[in-house]
Amino acid sequence: MASDTVIESEPAPRERVAWRWFGGSRLGRLIVGLNLVGLVVLVVGALVMNEFRQGLIQTRLDSLSAQAELLAEVIAEGATRGEPQPELEPIAVLVLQRFIPQGQRARLFDAEGNLLADSYVVSEDVDVKALPPARKPDARPPRKPDEAKEAKLEADARADLDAEVARALKGQRVADVRHSETGERVVSVSIPVQRVEAVLGVLTLEAGDVDAIVAAQRRALLPFAAIALGVTLLSSLLLHVLVARPVMRLSAAADQVRLSRARAISLPDLEARNDEIGDLARSLETMTATLSDRMDAIERFAADVSHEIKNPLTSIRSAVETLDLVKDDKAKDRLTGVLKQDVKRLDRLITDISNASRLDAELSRDQPKPVDLGRLLGDLTAAYNDAVREGEPVVKLVLPSEPLRVAGREGPLGQVFRNLIDNARSFGEPGGKVTVALQRSDVDPARPVLLRVEDDGPGVPVENLETIFQRFYTSRPKGAAFGGNSGLGLSISRQIVEAHGGRIWAENMTGPDGQVRGARLSVALPEAAR
Repeated sequence: MASDTVIESEPAPRERVAWRWFGGSRLGRLIVGLNLVGLVVLVVGALVMNEFRQGLIQTRLDSLSAQAELLAEVIAEGATRGEPQPELEPIAVLVLQRFIPQGQRARLFDAEGNLLADSYVVSEDVDVKALPPARKPDARPPRKPDEAKEAKLEADARADLDAEVARALKGQRVADVRHSETGERVVSVSIPVQRVEAVLGVLTLEAGDVDAIVAAQRRALLPFAAIALGVTLLSSLLLHVLVARPVMRLSAAADQVRLSRARAISLPDLEARNDEIGDLARSLETMTATLSDRMDAIERFAADVSHEIKNPLTSIRSAVETLDLVKDDKAKDRLTGVLKQDVKRLDRLITDISNASRLDAELSRDQPKPVDLGRLLGDLTAAYNDAVREGEPVVKLVLPSEPLRVAGREGPLGQVFRNLIDNARSFGEPGGKVTVALQRSDVDPARPVLLRVEDDGPGVPVENLETIFQRFYTSRPKGAAFGGNSGLGLSISRQIVEAHGGRIWAENMTGPDGQVRGARLSVALPEAAR
C-alpha cells in the first residue's frame, strides 16, 4: 500500500509558540479587538460623564456661592442695627422674599443658630406640583406614607443642616451636596453674615436640581452605552457568522463523510478564507482526501491480493483433483512437487502481504531516531557472509570515512536493505558478488546520504525500471526457485523509503563497450540533524 507518512520536523519551542499565538491569530485579534472597543467606549463614557457631572455640580456651587455672598453683603450692610453689638433687622426677611429666584431656597439663621426666615415661608410664590393620575374605582387605595421613614429623613436632613450652619457660624464658607427632608440631594451653600468681624448670622442658599443634573448625566451616558451594546452585539454576530456557523458546516460535512455519503470535505468558500477557519477547512479537506486515497489504495491492494492468491490456489486445486486420477508414481511425484511449491509460494505470499498490511501502523507508531547506517549495514552484510553457501554471491560493503546517520526507524530501514540485498543476490551470477556502498552525495542536497546496491547480473529491462517497484510484479531469472518471491519486496522498500523522506530508483550499469554489466538500486535519504 502507498503511504503518505512523513517525518515531521520538531515543533517550535513552547516559549516561541506562546509569543506568536496572539499575533498569528486573525480571529483572536478580531474577537479581542471588538470586545476591547466595547469596553473602551464604556470606560471613556463613564470618565467623560463623571467629569461632566463634577463640572455641573461645581458650576452650580460656584453660582450659588456668588449669589449667597452678594445677598449676605446686602443683608450685612442694610439689615443690621445696634452699636457696638450689631444684630439683624426684620427687614432681612424682605431680602429673602425679593431676591431669591424660583427653584431655590434661602434660610437665614441668627448668631445662635436659630431660624429667622425661610424663603419657602415668606415667599408669595406657590409651589406647584403635578397631581398623580386619578385611580380607577377598582384600583387599590394608595399606600400610606411610612411615617417612621419620613421622620428619619427629616432628622437626618436637620442634622446635616445644623452641622453646616455651625461651621458657617465659625466664619467658614461651606459649599457641599447634602440631602433634603424629602431625601433628594441638594446643592447647598452657607455663608456667614458678618459686620466687620462679628458674625451676625448665617445665610443658607440651596438648589434642589442635583437629581436633574444626575439624570441629565445619565441621559448623556446613554449614547455611549448604546454604542458599547452595539459593538458587543456586532462582535457576537460576527462570532456567530465567522466562527459558529462555519464550524457547524464543517461538522455537517464531516458527518456526511462519516455516513459514507461523501468521500471528502469540500467547502470552497471556507477554504478560501485566510484565517483559522480556512486553515481548519483546508486541513480537513486534505485529511479526508488522504483517507479517501488510502481507502482506494486498500481496495486496490485487496483486489491485487485476491488475484495473487487465486493463482496458487487454482494450481493447488488442479493438482489435488488430478492426483487421484494419476496412477504413475513419477507423475504423482511431480504433482506432489508442484503442490509443495504452490504451498511454499502461498506461504511466502501471505507472509509478505501480512508484513505490507502492518507496515503503515508500524511506521506511524515508532518514533524516528538517529540511525547509524554504517553500523546497521555492517551487521547485515556480516550476517549474509556468515551464512553464504557455495555458489552464492558474497556481499561486499564499502563505507565512508565518516559516520552517516539518518532520522528514521532501524527495523523498517533494515528491512529495506535486506530486500535490496536479497534482490541483488537473486539476480547475481553464481559465485559473484553484491556491492553495498554507502557515501555522501551532493547530487540531491535535501538527501545527501546515498546507498547503492549493485549486482553483476543481467540488469533490468529499460521499460521495467519503474515497474519493478509495483506490487506483485516479479520477473525472475531462469533457474530461480519457483514461489520464492512474492513481488512485494521492492514495493515495500519504496513505501518505507518514501515514509522516511527519501527516494529509491533503479538503473543499469554499463561497461566501456556499452553492454549492461549489472543492475544498481539506489536509495537517497535525508541526513539526521547533528
